[in-house]
Amino acid sequence: MWVLVITLIAFGLLIFLLTFFNRKNKNEEQEIVIENNPEGCCGAHEVCESDSLLNSSDKIEYFDDEDLDKLAGIEAERLTDQQQTQIADVFYTLRENEVASWLKSLQLRNIQLPVAIRDEALLIVSERRGL
Repeated sequence: MWVLVITLIAFGLLIFLLTFFNRKNKNEEQEIVIENNPEGCCGAHEVCESDSLLNSSDKIEYFDDEDLDKLAGIEAERLTDQQQTQIADVFYTLRENEVASWLKSLQLRNIQLPVAIRDEALLIVSERRGL
């Protein structure tokens, strides 16, 4: 019985030591290469541009929502029910891959979203980033 316990402990210690030294060697050998891309993109251009909410360009893109321009400068809390419905109608016709670009466009046009739509839109963008 003691022989079995001592053998298992020795075997466990051996595996621990092998794993420890193997990881140590991999960490020393691992070289991190960072390439600077002149365009400022990570290489997955379509993902960087379409899922980024940062204003990297000043180009306004319209999604058949030109009529929302009249809402520019109105605070989200002051939007009427009709105006909120107008924004919601546009939002719910967008494809998931268009939401981030639409949010950038609204940002450039100084149009604020109602809280419920903003939360839902940001959820869609964050889920797409996780893909």
